[in-house]
Amino acid sequence: MFEDSLFGAEILGRICGIDEAGRGALAGELAVAGCAFGASFSEFGLLDDSKKISEKKREEIFDIITRECDYIVVYFRNTIIDELGLSACLTRALRVIKAHFKDCSFIYDGNCNYGVSGISTLVKADSKVAQVSAASIIAKVSRDRSMRAWGQKYPEFGYEIHKGYGTKAHQDALAKYGANELTRKSFKLKANSRIPKKENKC
Repeated sequence: MFEDSLFGAEILGRICGIDEAGRGALAGELAVAGCAFGASFSEFGLLDDSKKISEKKREEIFDIITRECDYIVVYFRNTIIDELGLSACLTRALRVIKAHFKDCSFIYDGNCNYGVSGISTLVKADSKVAQVSAASIIAKVSRDRSMRAWGQKYPEFGYEIHKGYGTKAHQDALAKYGANELTRKSFKLKANSRIPKKENKC
């Protein structure tokens, strides 16, 4: 399933996979994770795009990855996203991850490296490159845990269920209760859609 060699000579030595969670959410933080495998890691068969794995299984895999691999998670609060924009946040996250993993080649899920040199990109890398799959699981589980905790403070919003994404239940809660401290003020819903309008400067 995984294609660590698909870049040929462009990817040398140890690989750090990078992915994020919360990019399109209407509330909560953005989490960007980088992950490089430790020498003892061997559970490649457990890995896949985090969205294809059940929540329970993701939690189990997360514990294995974070115990046996080198990783970092960079967070941006919703207020910082509103102030800087998604693209600037992603640029900063990629720079932090690149500085943390000094001995790695980098593969980021998607088609844009936000101007950070030395970051290779691949669409659907989270289902093609094991290290990116691991990063996607780390980012999603880390952010989901945070949103479940916020759900206890704001039970009327149901963050523990939709994790801040633009579901009907979330939109209904916003209409009834208004914005709270987690709401991204810079995100506007497209007409007749649950997909938010957001910048993409690449």
